[in-house]
Amino acid sequence: MDWAKAIEINRTALQRIVAGLIAMVGFAAGATVELLPRAVHRLVLDLLRPAESAVRRLIAIMAHDLDVKPSALRPMPAGLALSRKSSGRAIFQLHDPRKRFDWSGRRRGKPGSVPRITFLDFDPLIPLFQPTTLPSASEPEPDDTIPAKRLCQRLAAISSALDDLPKQARRFVRWTARRARMKEAKFREALRPGSPPGYRKRPRHEVDEVLRECHALFRDLPPPNTS
Repeated sequence: MDWAKAIEINRTALQRIVAGLIAMVGFAAGATVELLPRAVHRLVLDLLRPAESAVRRLIAIMAHDLDVKPSALRPMPAGLALSRKSSGRAIFQLHDPRKRFDWSGRRRGKPGSVPRITFLDFDPLIPLFQPTTLPSASEPEPDDTIPAKRLCQRLAAISSALDDLPKQARRFVRWTARRARMKEAKFREALRPGSPPGYRKRPRHEVDEVLRECHALFRDLPPPNTS
């Protein structure tokens, strides 16, 4: 298997796909589109998810058997705290978003819904038993706009990652090493088991074929060299 050639073929395809998504959004390097039509935002996001999954698997393939010195764990200086606000930098997320499971089996009510309660021998003159009218939740118009800042950041991040995959591979190795040293971690593997995020059994776009190929390449990786 010529891994370098396979990575380059898929990287080129992903760069072309991401360039098309950036053109759909209509933002240049260093700029951000504040609002997008809902239909455009949904379409771009629908194609961006599988593209991000494909890039993560290319990064994992490049990081295979890569020897990178892990960064030292240093205590945080007294008086400092981590900020929860995003710095706005285009940093590609190396790990897959995890699936959310709801085992309660309860159905979520629609916005504005109220429980059905029946009273026996109630007095209609008591205000407690008077019917309450709730404002109906208005359905969004198909051509309304929604914030697009986060979407633009993700497009910039994936574009930057594709421009320098070796750098992302070194990040991947360090990320994995830090997770291995953590005593308590929600998950230790960057790529979740099973189907990747955005994976479709029936491809509808070129990005679906690219994700399928990248996932197959990742699964065909030889065991890591421990010698």
